[in-house]
Amino acid sequence: MSVDRQNRMQPLTALGGRVAAAPKLAHLSPDERVARGKAARTATPRSSHGAWQPAADRADPVDLLESQATSRVPELVPIRYGRMMVSPFTFYRGAALIMASDLAATPRSGLNTQLCGDAHLSNFGVFASPERRLVFDINDFDETLPGPWEWDVKRLAASFEIAGRDRGFEPGDRRAIVAAGVAEYRDRMRQFAAMRTLDVWYAHIDVDTVFEELKGSITKKQQARTTANIAKARTRDSMQAFTKLTREVDGQRRLVSDPPLIVRVEELVPAGSGRDNIHDELSGLIRSYRRTLETDRRELVESYRYVDAARKVVGVGSVGTRAWILLLLGRDEQDPLLLQAKEAQESVLERFLGKSKYANSGQRVVAGQRLMQAVSDIFLGWQRVIGLDNLQRDFYIRQLRDWKGSAEVEAMSPRVMTAYAKLCGATLARAHARSGDRVAIASYLGTGDAFDNAIADFSATYADQNELDYQALVDAVASGRVEAQTGL
Repeated sequence: MSVDRQNRMQPLTALGGRVAAAPKLAHLSPDERVARGKAARTATPRSSHGAWQPAADRADPVDLLESQATSRVPELVPIRYGRMMVSPFTFYRGAALIMASDLAATPRSGLNTQLCGDAHLSNFGVFASPERRLVFDINDFDETLPGPWEWDVKRLAASFEIAGRDRGFEPGDRRAIVAAGVAEYRDRMRQFAAMRTLDVWYAHIDVDTVFEELKGSITKKQQARTTANIAKARTRDSMQAFTKLTREVDGQRRLVSDPPLIVRVEELVPAGSGRDNIHDELSGLIRSYRRTLETDRRELVESYRYVDAARKVVGVGSVGTRAWILLLLGRDEQDPLLLQAKEAQESVLERFLGKSKYANSGQRVVAGQRLMQAVSDIFLGWQRVIGLDNLQRDFYIRQLRDWKGSAEVEAMSPRVMTAYAKLCGATLARAHARSGDRVAIASYLGTGDAFDNAIADFSATYADQNELDYQALVDAVASGRVEAQTGL
């Protein structure tokens, strides 16, 4: 797992002894930006986003999933399918490529921003800021890429329609939930359009503040459950993961194997094929990754020594990509730092929007995350390595767990899901406002509910298609076309 030494910043080009000038940026006036949004509304009416039907030559959904399997760990792919088969909602979580293929043919306003690329409701959650406050934000950027802002909105909205069906909600309740989330996105974008640029950049969603605002719209029982979940999130840190995932072996702290979900690195390297050197190489990976951090954070990582590593299965859509737990220790055996090195492959959006400007997919993820999140993990960085299979692979590195919490969709009532949809809509608007033309987008959306209703229509239609695609996977497993491993 030797480090690719080419992963370094290149010097600026010099011409005649002077640094080459960067391309001149266009800075439109607010009135010009408003006009841009209105012109986009004329070219692509807001109501046009409501109609959707599968293309006559629509790709087979299972074929698309199988196309992703070719670059993944073969023995883990059946786990991915098994997790997707639990319900149409879990299928949707793993079907980002399928939806990107469908969105490619939908109307576009022509206004781009940095996209999450997989903005379904389960990819939002709570985590700790560097100041040790609990914040709410998008927390998955594997597919991030610049593109049409509508794609993130449609993926998020459809996830609420599908989750509502999973919960057995009535059609009217589902539509109200989706419309409320989109309306919140629209209202917040209008607010951001009127704000100073630095105020937009500093904006964040503090969990304690949000909870105080939500108290009036949820029951006492729901308040108690939310309070318990917030408290639980604060316990999900490195020490909790350290206790759960490690044990003492011959006087040394080691990660515990739980195949196939967690497998220590020695168990993956055949005897006589570099097993003795693997930990030295992993230690070298960490030293090299430090170059992608700010200087103060490099010093922080240097305070820890590498101890152990294991491969871990994570998520639904990510299953089969390579994800490593890296155990480091600081001042003593009770001072752990657990990092996750997660493989970054080509974004599913790149097939339809063009290649990323970043040659390293790990850097693409990190750059997108830093741009869209209000605050990011202080250990967030990237690296390129030669893997155990002797192929070059890109990774991004972050803390494994730092006050992590996610919504319990299975326990939501329509009222709670409506509040959560509004929270996600507000969060997505803030993320888009940081990189896109927030004034033009707000102008395009307007103050009426035309766009809200169109997206509610789209979400219901797309949820129908998602159910058909889900059944296609179920049928493919039943016929033996693909293998699924359930219960993992």
